[in-house]
Amino acid sequence: MSVQAGADRGQPAAGLSGASILREIKASGISFIVSVPDITTSEGLLRPLANGAGPTLVRICKEDEGIGICAGLAHCDKRAVLLIQQTGMLDSINAIRGVAVDYSLPIVMMVGLLEKEAGVRPRQSKRYGVRIVEPILDAMGIAYHEIEDESDVPKIKPAIDEAYAKSQPVVLLIGQRPAAP
Repeated sequence: MSVQAGADRGQPAAGLSGASILREIKASGISFIVSVPDITTSEGLLRPLANGAGPTLVRICKEDEGIGICAGLAHCDKRAVLLIQQTGMLDSINAIRGVAVDYSLPIVMMVGLLEKEAGVRPRQSKRYGVRIVEPILDAMGIAYHEIEDESDVPKIKPAIDEAYAKSQPVVLLIGQRPAAP
């Protein structure tokens, strides 16, 4: 279900820019970023968002509450991205299943892969919590895309647009910490 990242094509990981990710998010018409604190994307995405660099930031306490908020926004014809780490995604599997999958809602999740090694596919990670993410998404039938370096950033807008066009969830796996703009 995934599209391979640049590092999978035999290229070293070239880094990831928070500014370019934010440009793609804005270009896709996202109005809200719903998030808990996330160490993987904190400097490159959360800090600029908190400083007013993009869509409205909605801070939440638990990732599964973000699923419900994104569902409500979708019902109001507002586009949102849930920005979390894979640990929170794993903690929210039942909410994702019950809301995003069972009700076919366009819940867009940008998931930071905490401690994933740069240039290593998630399935090959030494970190168990990273290694199991894609198989779980496959089992749930949720589309996902690896965003490992700048060559992968152009996948973001089409993935978001497709999620809303087809009313289905999608996960954007952020494979390394985006650099601050």
